[in-house]
Amino acid sequence: MDWSGLFHASGTAGDTPRRLAALLGDDAWALVDGYSHLWSQTLRREGGAWPATAPTARLVTELLDNPLLGRDDPTLPDAMLAYLYEVGVAADLGDRAAEIRTRVRDHAPKLRAWTAEYVSADADGRTRMWRDGTGLGELVLDRATLACFDAVPELLRRTLPHLASQRPRRRACAAAAVGSLARHPAAHAQRPRLRERLTSMAGAADSPYDLATIVIAVGHLGGDTRPWLTDAHAGVRACAALAPDLAGDDTAEQVLMEPHCSPRAFAGAFGDMAPPVQLQTETFHDLLARRRVS
Repeated sequence: MDWSGLFHASGTAGDTPRRLAALLGDDAWALVDGYSHLWSQTLRREGGAWPATAPTARLVTELLDNPLLGRDDPTLPDAMLAYLYEVGVAADLGDRAAEIRTRVRDHAPKLRAWTAEYVSADADGRTRMWRDGTGLGELVLDRATLACFDAVPELLRRTLPHLASQRPRRRACAAAAVGSLARHPAAHAQRPRLRERLTSMAGAADSPYDLATIVIAVGHLGGDTRPWLTDAHAGVRACAALAPDLAGDDTAEQVLMEPHCSPRAFAGAFGDMAPPVQLQTETFHDLLARRRVS
């Protein structure tokens, strides 16, 4: 693949494979740089995709299968699964994929020319291009999202084995990724079996953090999260109530009115830990707002 013909947040993506390869090494500075690059450069700040995002996600699945990843830091593979969750969210086009595909096809020569000019421009030139009034830049980003959409079946296939990890936290992170990736239309036939598997995993979870993460994933796949609306842990109850299928459910709405659903109280529900995977780049209320428009 010609990465130099793709771009991320700072311009041409020719540096991405090299920087991510450092995640397999033992150079601490390069590892931190690669990790920062993955999260700050290859995903748009608002959660969308750059042209480099889909190939980066494929590269992440290769990293996940490499035994060198996480030798000194076993949380690193968990972070890669969290990245795949974010790509699944960005790729969740619903019924818009066909319309975007048509527009991209109709403007393909212009999009290629715009992208070629963009990757060769300096920072000022790139800024001007976003404001050129043609709308081609936004359509290039739509094409990038479509590329993620098209990559999801492969990403899901490569993620599923991690549901059987020996590490509970990794299983929970894999569940989060599956919960977003399996919303793809191609996974429709798999969804009932995946809901059953994730529900079983939730029943076996041994920490509120892992349980909350898996419960959100169950809800994202249309599973029944009502059994956890009465969980003893306030954070788990709130995460169960976020299930899109429970919008308008009296018990779920009552849970969401409880004091622990304020941003500060919810963050405190998990003590010193970060919030569940799905809430590490979105706030509780962001996810709640998305639930109401699903």
